[in-house]
Amino acid sequence: MRTVDEHLAEILGTVRELPPLDLALLEAHGTVLAEPVSAPVPLPPFDNSAMDGYAVVAADVAGASETDPVVLPVVGDIAAGDPGVSAIRPGLTARIMTGAPIPAGADAVVPVEWTDGGTASVRITRSAPPGNSIRRAGEDVTEGQVVAEPGTRLGAAQIGMLAAVGRSRVTVRPRPRVVVLSTGTELREPGERLAPGEIWDSNSFMLTLAVAEAGGVGYRQATVGDEPEKVMDALEDQLTRADAIVTSGGVSMGARDVVKEVLAGTGTVGFHKVAMRPGKPQGFGLLQGTPVFTLPGNPVSAYVSFQVFVRPALQVMQGLPPERLPVVRAVLTEDVTSPAGMRHFLRGKLSSSGGEPLSVAPVEAQGSHQLASLASADGLIVVPEDADRLPAGSQVEVMRLPS
Repeated sequence: MRTVDEHLAEILGTVRELPPLDLALLEAHGTVLAEPVSAPVPLPPFDNSAMDGYAVVAADVAGASETDPVVLPVVGDIAAGDPGVSAIRPGLTARIMTGAPIPAGADAVVPVEWTDGGTASVRITRSAPPGNSIRRAGEDVTEGQVVAEPGTRLGAAQIGMLAAVGRSRVTVRPRPRVVVLSTGTELREPGERLAPGEIWDSNSFMLTLAVAEAGGVGYRQATVGDEPEKVMDALEDQLTRADAIVTSGGVSMGARDVVKEVLAGTGTVGFHKVAMRPGKPQGFGLLQGTPVFTLPGNPVSAYVSFQVFVRPALQVMQGLPPERLPVVRAVLTEDVTSPAGMRHFLRGKLSSSGGEPLSVAPVEAQGSHQLASLASADGLIVVPEDADRLPAGSQVEVMRLPS
């Protein structure tokens, strides 16, 4: 029986980064940047107004107050995007809109709220120090500054930053395309009527969305029965579009474990017992060069196996470090036991109260088939291989589950 770390090491030593693509900005959402992006000009590229108001010489309004306002002639309007070069002299002002360039000679903007809003002349009732309500050129980004590093996940804000520095396209590592396939003659589509001995398929829905949570693009396939020819045909049909394939079911020691039967014959996919609970039966390898992860059929086993083995591999394919789920330290609220020599992943509920340390309580049901307890959990308590019992009050690692 191999350890969790040994099995993960084989996977990470096999999967490779996906080739970079040049994509339009909107198409790049959710991908990982594969190049540094720098600003060709400063941002803002010119001094501009942070408010609607009046561009002034600060010294002209230094004594302005409600009881002793300053009245200045308004010599023009400056709108955002105004291409004209404008200027004012002391004793004059110009109406200015948010984002409009500051005219030469002005060194402050008086917000319209501090005035009577006049158009020919304006009554100013508050002083404005030099620089008031002015956004200086380069105060956000300087010319040549790197605004996005390789390895950055491109969300909405990051895409906005790229657009702000003039990029219309960008080189990225694409989101891995992962086909998810459940096997089992007993499986039926949700919504169908069940006959005796049948169950609705949940694994493929759960794992397809877990792919998306890990940054990939999941494609759920209809379930396949336990006929070897149909299983192999279904797998081979997906190779043209899949960067990886994830199956669930058919990998244990039973007489009808069809995934193991058909893939073991290829000589490129290995099957192992891994010292973990849940999720002991595992398989991994390459099918015509495409990584294939064969996970157990019990829902909790499949989900835990995905987070421990598949998620880090998908990170590597995107050019990222093979990070597992975020880990926090928490205090156990009750005793837990674990099989000796096994890494145990117990479902748990995290909580905190006031200034107390984070605590975690194991959920009541821990069977590998009990999906309800997984759906109610927000973390996986990690019990290491060398511990067969951890008393209440012990500090443990908890892998936070996606919410």
